[in-house]
Amino acid sequence: MTGQGSYMAPEVVVVGKQFTAPYPIDLTIVRKMMTISEGNFGVTDANGNILFKVKGKFFSFRARRVLLDAAGNPIVSFQRKIMSMHSTWKVYRGDSKDSRDLLFTVRKSSLFQFKTQLDVFLASNTSKDNRDFKIKGSWFEKSCTIYAGKSSNVIAQMHRKHSFSSVVLGKDKFAVTVYPHVDYAFIVSLIVILEEINEEGKNNGGGAGSAS
Repeated sequence: MTGQGSYMAPEVVVVGKQFTAPYPIDLTIVRKMMTISEGNFGVTDANGNILFKVKGKFFSFRARRVLLDAAGNPIVSFQRKIMSMHSTWKVYRGDSKDSRDLLFTVRKSSLFQFKTQLDVFLASNTSKDNRDFKIKGSWFEKSCTIYAGKSSNVIAQMHRKHSFSSVVLGKDKFAVTVYPHVDYAFIVSLIVILEEINEEGKNNGGGAGSAS
């Protein structure tokens, strides 16, 4: 990954400090492409241990997901805002839908996009005049970069992971590097939403939000 040696990322804690480390964290995210059902999205660490899985029926009209830890405890829940022009998602602590538990909001930077760009606003950023984080990427290419604010400071990167078993088993697999002191549960949450928004764009016939 580029940039790790030249930039020391500030501490980023959104979901919880227990999801940070003083060194880069390498994650593998696997999605079974042949099925669209509960539990088809898993996250493992460098040793192959399950860290998270996503519960919820994908790409439904009333989209709602829950990110669970390895023991099945809810970490955050995702709720898509119905009738949102900018594909807005709200993320809450645990399995909550209460506005008091809102952690952050994600939405497309603009209505029409060739490459997906998402803005992230923390719950404390009520004016939404300036984003707190930015995602630039393509689910189709299995690559994305997450930046802090309006800066060029990278806090995480994702890239495709090729393997023979991935092709044979019908699984979509890619690697994520989370920079030191950055909340990796937060990063995984952003990638789940990136997937949803890109699939939403494809199901709508491309155009806004499509990964092209």
